[in-house]
Amino acid sequence: MTRPDAVIFDLDGTLIDSVPDIAAAVNTYLEDAGWPTQDNEVIGRLIGRGARALLKDIFMLIGHPADMAALDRAQSVYLANYAAEPASRTQLFPHVRDDLIALVQAGSRLGICTNKPHNLTLRVLEELNLSNLFDTVIGADLLPYCKPDPRHLLEVVRRMQVTEQAWIYVGDTEVDIKTAEAAGAIFRAVPWGGGGELELPDSQRLTRLSDLFKIEETGLGVHPA
Repeated sequence: MTRPDAVIFDLDGTLIDSVPDIAAAVNTYLEDAGWPTQDNEVIGRLIGRGARALLKDIFMLIGHPADMAALDRAQSVYLANYAAEPASRTQLFPHVRDDLIALVQAGSRLGICTNKPHNLTLRVLEELNLSNLFDTVIGADLLPYCKPDPRHLLEVVRRMQVTEQAWIYVGDTEVDIKTAEAAGAIFRAVPWGGGGELELPDSQRLTRLSDLFKIEETGLGVHPA
């Protein structure tokens, strides 16, 4: 049985089902502003590129003006709504906690690369009792760039000091695939979140995170910084 030296994860849709809390924060803004609220499923399909992109996509969907000033106001209100209840409805996907613990106990180091705002990411991890499992966490606003810019992912790698070891990136969206490809990273997709809809060969799909133990060493490789 093998394992990667380090695993870097996307967060939303990969480790946690945060759609109910994100949708509640979005819909509170929409309702207060007099715009139609949206189903969780609709909002869930738009998550992955950060708060501003999420709101812009929703605005286009409902005909809300999407100029910079409107997006600035909406983002401020949405983030305040989300910060008020960042994890009251959020749940881990099946077996995630157990499999993360097993990876750590086996010696893998774990990191997170997410387009969720950094402070909100830290709060969600704390409320879900996950914080102690991760060496490095970098949210979207901690750097001047974010996914799919590969520098976001590579900065996580740099801070974890695993650039000379075998590491792997795990996610659930096209953004994650593009990030991994641009970074020269080996990628695996989870089956939940948006992972099941990605066009990938079976060799790049996980059934659960414990499948990371089954990756052959020749399938990991060593990634440059």
